[in-house]
Amino acid sequence: MKIGIIGYGNLGRGIECGIRQNADMELAAVFTRRDPKDVKILTEGVPVYPIDEIEKMQGKLDVVVLCGGSATDLPGQTPEYAKYFNVVDSFDTHARIPEHFEKVDEAAKKSGHVALISCGWDPGMFSLNRLYANAILPEGKDYTFWGKGVSQGHSDAIRRVEGVKDGKQYTIPVESALKEVRSGSNPELTTRQKHLRECFVVAEEGADKEKIEETIKNMPNYFADYDTTVHFISEEELKRDHSGIPHGGFVFRTGATGFEKEHKHIIEYSLKLDSNPEFTASVILAFARAVNRLHKEGQKGCKTVFDVAPAYLSPKSGEELRKELL
Repeated sequence: MKIGIIGYGNLGRGIECGIRQNADMELAAVFTRRDPKDVKILTEGVPVYPIDEIEKMQGKLDVVVLCGGSATDLPGQTPEYAKYFNVVDSFDTHARIPEHFEKVDEAAKKSGHVALISCGWDPGMFSLNRLYANAILPEGKDYTFWGKGVSQGHSDAIRRVEGVKDGKQYTIPVESALKEVRSGSNPELTTRQKHLRECFVVAEEGADKEKIEETIKNMPNYFADYDTTVHFISEEELKRDHSGIPHGGFVFRTGATGFEKEHKHIIEYSLKLDSNPEFTASVILAFARAVNRLHKEGQKGCKTVFDVAPAYLSPKSGEELRKELL
């Protein structure tokens, strides 16, 4: 499979690294909005093109991975590039996924391509675990906790606020809420009761810090529904203390079985990630393999992780999967 990458930030580098671990894939091209001469990738011999030249690569790439942010990049980029290629994105603004799906589906169906959106660990792997658990325990409750870790989407949203030079955002589960869920007591928890959001911001010289803080705390879909703390720090402090990108989280389904629902069950799926973008990239590449297979079968339109059979993710044959993993 020949893979193209649009955007060479943390996620783009993660995709590049992940390709090295997949023997059936090769990196064919990187596309950037920056001057290609300023983009130094790790893989020798792979060309870096300006994004304006991407249409010239039609027919030469099996799947293109879009590595932009969900706030402003992917809503326009994914439907646009689905006109020319099979694509995968990691759009993670949960509230806007249905709207994003409709736009991408229309573009991909017209062009005859397969586009898979909202791929990563949440949305993505966590979504699948929620679906499986709901199907298995129809009587029950769902709980999802994220963190503690750096959210790429939320950090990207912070950096786009006027007056912000750089920033990182940490999502932190409320420990007492986690304990309640694990106890099986089925608590009713508001968004605010489950998570805290902590922001570390480097402001541009002369910027209005009060306005920055107010804008961040009131940002819909990102911070408005949470207790959010904003710390203003120096560029040096950000580099020294917040250079890593760890993350993780938990998905729970608490439910009951039996004629009188007398037996209680808790399903828990957890991730502890040393590198959020590299793990996200690894999920994306597995689904890129599936996208390529679906396209070869003649499918088209937009898909989500719910639409892909697990066997399509693996490079192993059906016979190997049945023998080794079933």
